[in-house]
Amino acid sequence: PYEDSPQSEETERKELSSHNRFTERLKETLAREKESQHQIVESMHHQFEEALKREKEVMSSIKSGVKNIISHGKLRGDDSNGGSDTLNAQKYPSFETGSDYYPYMVAPVPENYDFKSYEPLGGDRFAEYKDGESPYKITQQLRDQSDELARSRRYHVLNAMKHVWKNYKQYAFGHDELHPISKRATSNWGGMGTTLVDSLDTLWLMGMKDEFWEGRDWVRDHLSNDRVGDVSQFETTIRSLGGLLSAYDLSHDAVFLKKAEDLGSRLFKSFRSPNGLPHGSVNLQTGNSRNFGWNNNNYILAEIGTNQLEYRYLARATGNDEYAKKSEHAFDILEQIMPEDGLMPLNLKDKGGEVVFANDHLSFGAMGDSTYEYMIKMWVQGGRKEKRYRDMWDKSIDGMHEKLLQKSIPNGLTYIADSKKGRIDHKMDHLVCFMGGALALGAYTDPDGPNSPRAQRDLKTAKALTYTCYQMYARTKTGISPEYVAFDNENDFHVPPNAAFYILRPETVEAFYYLNKLTGDPIYREWGWEVFQSIEKYCKVQYGYGSLKNVDNPNMTPDDRMESFFLAETMKYLYLLFDPDSEIDILNNHVFNTEAHPFKIFE
Repeated sequence: PYEDSPQSEETERKELSSHNRFTERLKETLAREKESQHQIVESMHHQFEEALKREKEVMSSIKSGVKNIISHGKLRGDDSNGGSDTLNAQKYPSFETGSDYYPYMVAPVPENYDFKSYEPLGGDRFAEYKDGESPYKITQQLRDQSDELARSRRYHVLNAMKHVWKNYKQYAFGHDELHPISKRATSNWGGMGTTLVDSLDTLWLMGMKDEFWEGRDWVRDHLSNDRVGDVSQFETTIRSLGGLLSAYDLSHDAVFLKKAEDLGSRLFKSFRSPNGLPHGSVNLQTGNSRNFGWNNNNYILAEIGTNQLEYRYLARATGNDEYAKKSEHAFDILEQIMPEDGLMPLNLKDKGGEVVFANDHLSFGAMGDSTYEYMIKMWVQGGRKEKRYRDMWDKSIDGMHEKLLQKSIPNGLTYIADSKKGRIDHKMDHLVCFMGGALALGAYTDPDGPNSPRAQRDLKTAKALTYTCYQMYARTKTGISPEYVAFDNENDFHVPPNAAFYILRPETVEAFYYLNKLTGDPIYREWGWEVFQSIEKYCKVQYGYGSLKNVDNPNMTPDDRMESFFLAETMKYLYLLFDPDSEIDILNNHVFNTEAHPFKIFE
């Protein structure tokens, strides 16, 4: 009855209008929802594509890394180059999983390996070694595998030495140094044939006997100290006197002993000081000696405590005990004035007729290092009978652990800091890396046995420190270490601008050698091989090997300078690292001086 009434029509129009608005709003809402869902789907699709892309990039990076390890690092051979992709399974059965499994063993390096193809592999690898642990069981089978691989690498180190010696012989034979870019010959060490004499035992140990005997002939016919003026007592003792004595020890040729006695008697005049400590400089013609003005005429710790191995050997060989007594006198004094913590400042001086320390700078690096080294090595040289040298060593190492041993932030790398005026200086010289070898030697010759708590502490520190030294190489763009690093609170350490250079130093590969020989762990050969490849790529030049101004600039041309210790130490330790057949026995028969010249220990 209400359908046709005006009121019902009005109501119907209002309801229709309301319905239409509701419908429109619903459509709009549905449209917005649909758009939102579309956007969500698009976003999810985009995220999926990005994730897939990242996965591909990661896989590509992994494959590239593996390729670098295989091709550039040459951790396994290539059939086309005379190697093999896998080790012979019958000859070398696989290790079982777990602690017995060593994951880094690879096939021998081919003789035609191209070092220019090598790219440094970067830092922060092998982290399981960071804290000085022994993560893998060292079996005889693993040692045999490592030895086979090492022999293939030894071949390349020998070739490197041949490259240098061919050019030294042609352009600088008998001179102190060969400049590896200009091929100039210089006699900046007084004209004593320093590179030749420093390299004699390297030639012998590498089997380069023809070259060794040619060097002997030059020593016999031309080496003379009659016109040599002022020289460094320290450097001449460790390089030249040590080189002659080692050549004599290896070859038993009397020419070397005769020349060594002549040089030793001249250097010995540096001991004519009021307190019996050797002066830093001595004139080989006149015998006059003095300390260095640049160091306020003070005695330097490393220089007074780094001639005893040489003079004790010379005393035995010649029968002149004065060489041993006067050189050991420095340790008589050091024993008396050594602080309770065993850590000795770098400078000493006379005061009222007594020797006192002249500063409060403590360091196992420059100006201090080798006096600590000779404490443990005199103990070894004397057949482990002279207890006072061992006691001095242990006292110093206890102090080092208590006051100088540090952990970096954030990764906890182990390092030995300096101390100045009682405050820790968070830096570490490349030179300090010798301590990896010295600590290991001390642990394995500990009178309480290598399994004693002290020996195990020292060995663990040796391993952890050597890992840090390896990182000093691995983290740079060339894979080569700077002169020193400064430890910070951000990324463990950085390279200060004034420390970015590398002068072909040996201390890290020295530590690799000691730890490999004493523990048998092949990892030190892996790290040494990386270092050698970087030296081959970035330091090798036409006539030898040059120093680097900046280890983080792989495009920089090397310097025209090659120290004699590159042949005497760096090349020797690298060769011996890869030489399982060497006559050298650092645990039972030989002791190295600080220039890597081996002498037989006293019976």
